[in-house]
Amino acid sequence: MTRRPRGFTLIELMIAIVVVAILASIAISSYRSSVLRANRTDGTTTLLQVAAAEEKYFLQNSQYTADLADAPPAGLGLGATSPRGYYTLAVTAGSTGSLATSWLVTATATGSQTQDIAACQTMSIDDQGNRNPADSSGCWR
Repeated sequence: MTRRPRGFTLIELMIAIVVVAILASIAISSYRSSVLRANRTDGTTTLLQVAAAEEKYFLQNSQYTADLADAPPAGLGLGATSPRGYYTLAVTAGSTGSLATSWLVTATATGSQTQDIAACQTMSIDDQGNRNPADSSGCWR
């Protein structure tokens, strides 16, 4: 009567560890890209918020502004970064004579968001509603 050994062999244990490591690397990569995509909404919603604030400012002052920080009526009353801090904002106003008749707001990725795909690291919208990069890139979804 021979006794059958119990437990796992070293090879079986190593195979199980390799399988778990492969699955973990796939899951972590997928999770990271999902987090970056979710953080993009911080930039897109902030750009749309600035666009709405610019139009409100125009209705009150008959011109646009490049002043994000000052409170209304002097500026838009918004910060130079997005609410969660993943993007920095910059507004440029185009002028005709002494009046600012157009604007362009740009959100540039900062911190961990710089690991996002290259097309989505800088997003912008202008007074005509033109979005950059185009909607086909997936950055605005």
